[in-house]
Amino acid sequence: MPSHRIYLPGSTIGVMGGGQLGRMFAIAARRMGYRVHTFSPQEDTPTGQLADLEVAARYDDAEKVREFARGIDVLTFEFENVPTQTVEWAAEFCEVRPSANVLHICQHRLREKQFLAGAGLPLPRFMPVANADELGEALQHLGTPAVLKTAAFGYDGKGQRKIERREDPAKVWESFGGSHAVLEQFVDFEKEVSVIVARGVDGRMAAYPVCENLHRNHILDVTVVPAGIPAEVDMQARVLAGEVAEKLDLVGLLAVEMFLLKDGALLINELAPRPHNSGHFSFDASVTSQFEQQLRAVCGLPLGSTESLRPAAMANLLGDLWAKGEPNWAAAAAMPHVKIHLYGKAEPRSGRKMGHLVAFGNSTEEAMHRALEARAALLKTAAPAAKRRATAKSTR
Repeated sequence: MPSHRIYLPGSTIGVMGGGQLGRMFAIAARRMGYRVHTFSPQEDTPTGQLADLEVAARYDDAEKVREFARGIDVLTFEFENVPTQTVEWAAEFCEVRPSANVLHICQHRLREKQFLAGAGLPLPRFMPVANADELGEALQHLGTPAVLKTAAFGYDGKGQRKIERREDPAKVWESFGGSHAVLEQFVDFEKEVSVIVARGVDGRMAAYPVCENLHRNHILDVTVVPAGIPAEVDMQARVLAGEVAEKLDLVGLLAVEMFLLKDGALLINELAPRPHNSGHFSFDASVTSQFEQQLRAVCGLPLGSTESLRPAAMANLLGDLWAKGEPNWAAAAAMPHVKIHLYGKAEPRSGRKMGHLVAFGNSTEEAMHRALEARAALLKTAAPAAKRRATAKSTR
């Protein structure tokens, strides 16, 4: 049974991982009077730039992990692919929320799908695959099209291959890399949606409005909230997300990605026991952001309101925007209904998430138009960097 201990402001929260999700968590935590320590293999991380203490060490360094855990009250996560052994070392000295078991399930596609199926929850048909022969058998059972996915460490479309027709399983498996995988029935969905749900130490839950997600090259491109779906489907999605959180015995935050089918049915696609890219809108557009909600849940505080203040849209900013130089931030900043979030990453690379924009409107359509307009404005010609620096210096 999970501990019900409460950690009040002034406590120290540890974050495993150093990315943008930890960065925004740290903002929320420090605003509420908590201290934040972060642990990851890198230095000067997005989280570390805002943390009270940044520890750069390997996750398999038992001494460093235990030393880190001694200095914190509660450990939480900004990504789920932390080795189970690492979490167990930390648990010797501090509270861990969510538990190592939750991470163990959600960091491995096959374990995750087997858990969902065992819990009687709806998901696409799937079969485990460990070699070319098993792939051939799975294709016979599931048919094509189908999607072959690595069992572990896949995100943003990495480790996935769509099989459109009957292909030679041996050639497909060889090109895929020959690792343990899952073959999944291809789903002809109407929309991709997600629900962020929090569950506290007392079992109480709070779900955010359903988000509609639009992807480009398997990476989330735009999220709009509320999703343009019937009220009964919205409620069904929230209830389904709550069922997953309860079955996991989660303490913390959970993102549940789903496929909405043409007949109104929902199938669970993936789980993430942490803040999620599709919940970034909440930083500006909700009474309680997903990051503050994570903090409340893992510290044992009452959960906050998930009410949306206005229709909103979030647009990701990938490193591709820097291909021709520094984006024109002034152009986007000139738009009064747009918020700019940058993650402090020094090196922009193609496909790398460097930041996001949130735009508001009287409708989701208006909000989405403003978000896309602001992102397009970033590519407009701006003043040379040297001139911008000189101007900034003269106005200090």
